[in-house]
Amino acid sequence: MSTKKKIFLAVLGIVLSLVLIVLGVGAKLYYDISKTAEGTFESVERPKNIGQKRQEKVNLSKKEPFSILLLGIDSGDLGRTEQGRSDTIMVATINPDENKTTLVSVARDTYTEIVGRGTQDKINHAYAFGGTSMTLASIEQLMDIPIDYYVSINMMGLKELVDAVDGIEVNNTLDFSQNNQHFSVGNIHLNGEQALAYSRMRYEDPNGDYGRQERQRKVVMAIANKSLSFSNVTKYQSILQAIQSNIKTDLTWTDMKTLALDYSSAFGNIQSDQLQGEGFMQDGISYQGISDAELARVRSELKIQLNKK
Repeated sequence: MSTKKKIFLAVLGIVLSLVLIVLGVGAKLYYDISKTAEGTFESVERPKNIGQKRQEKVNLSKKEPFSILLLGIDSGDLGRTEQGRSDTIMVATINPDENKTTLVSVARDTYTEIVGRGTQDKINHAYAFGGTSMTLASIEQLMDIPIDYYVSINMMGLKELVDAVDGIEVNNTLDFSQNNQHFSVGNIHLNGEQALAYSRMRYEDPNGDYGRQERQRKVVMAIANKSLSFSNVTKYQSILQAIQSNIKTDLTWTDMKTLALDYSSAFGNIQSDQLQGEGFMQDGISYQGISDAELARVRSELKIQLNKK
């Protein structure tokens, strides 16, 4: 399986990996993870008049296909305590009947309607304007599908998770420097600070934000794999601490157990895609414009996975 197809469900993969560890290490760990899951839970208000694409809540116990929004927030480190923006945006659709997950990245500069604000702007500004709720509504409108759940992680969470698993290994394909850190081509070991710098660079990348998104996926995949390794079971307390402080989701503990047990085959078959745009300037600001044909292609792909026309 290629690296792209092996990309795990980003932040959700980290959460689910902890659930899977439960199956092998006993009641104390089960209790601690369940408490951490409760600490990460944060419901989001979903006003019916802005972007409600599903009439009834998805039923995971019946193994219905569902969607989840994955957000990486640029706050929580480097002295940033403000609301922040969602600099990493991915939409995943999971279909247990086909044993398939489709993971679509959305560029942070994608030009689209910010639902509830009545303006056209970069999609990552939705989080700054109205948090997760406005981001969910705007992504639902952009993709024309229901978004059933979300998972978000901030910069501090990324850094602490990497340190909690004693660093990660990634295959780096671009020689560059960022935040006084140099990254050579080849297999490299990253600590938390290095992983954060590695996943944030985009100006030296010939693929811009698309290249950065690829590196972010590598980091998250490496964290998930390391979290699942037996050698790190003894370090679960530090992993749990990093998760509880820096990850938020509206998946309940019951939801997570259901996904880990009933949807695992779908998580093992990942199809990765990218909503591809073209850069343009407007009022001195750079945006990514999405053509009608590209938007129709990605919408169709996601709707098929959700068994919707």
